[in-house]
Amino acid sequence: MTTTHRRLGQFTVSSVGLGAMPFSMSDKPEKPSEEQAIATVHAALDAGVTLIDTADIYAPSWDSMGHNERIVAKALRSYTGDTSNVVVATKGGITRSEGERWGRNSDPAYLRSRVEAALDVLGVDKLDLFYLHRPDRSRVYAEVMETYAALKAEGLIAEIGISNANVEEIQIAVDVLGEGELAAVQNEFSPKFNHTSKSELDFCARHGIAFLPWSPLGGTGGGAAAVGTRFPVLAEIAGRHGVSPQQVTLAWELALGDHVIVIPGASRPESIRDSAGAMQLTLTADEVDAISGAVL
Repeated sequence: MTTTHRRLGQFTVSSVGLGAMPFSMSDKPEKPSEEQAIATVHAALDAGVTLIDTADIYAPSWDSMGHNERIVAKALRSYTGDTSNVVVATKGGITRSEGERWGRNSDPAYLRSRVEAALDVLGVDKLDLFYLHRPDRSRVYAEVMETYAALKAEGLIAEIGISNANVEEIQIAVDVLGEGELAAVQNEFSPKFNHTSKSELDFCARHGIAFLPWSPLGGTGGGAAAVGTRFPVLAEIAGRHGVSPQQVTLAWELALGDHVIVIPGASRPESIRDSAGAMQLTLTADEVDAISGAVL
């Protein structure tokens, strides 16, 4: 598809989405207010972003699960423009309990309860895209995919995604669901982190699966801000185009395949506006090769 839009299962979405996690949890000491978070969502929509990525565990504390989903829902309800083409992706399978004990649970009953909770919080009859957030090593992956297939067959979710998955797990998902039934794979991928995800990115290209890098700029703990310093080639090309190194980074990732959709996290309107500019930034083949040679 085009540089500005990409296929995500049955949906067509902007090639740059909004990662909403920083609204609720971040490595930065300062946390955005709800008003700032909502303003960031509105800025994203104004900039042409039509994909928002959230999860139940994105929350300030174990006892506020769903915090991020609630902010996203409130932001969409309060937006004065058209939101009919906005796709919201959420996730299930990671647990948080008292004392900030983290775990995994891919039990069918738990995943169903997670879907039902998200439907209620987001105020929809069907989730656009529901990811398995991380593999539950206590369960057979194929059986978990069967649970997802059942949830889709019941009309509770429109599309299935998996996250933090290796090639073998992606293949299992394809085998269970069938070719064309796995909409998305979301793995960490950035200039500083790609050694375990390039093969997954390439596998998804061969099977028509959208690949969504999370932390595509290197993370909210300073990696994103320093990407041009750590990789001078990004700063050099950014200077040539008169844009930020962050925008060049996202444009490079989009150039790796027309199945790639980036979801940079943002907690300020100006950040997502800059990221959205990557949809309009075309790098030359030589520039793409130069970046790839420096970071891959």
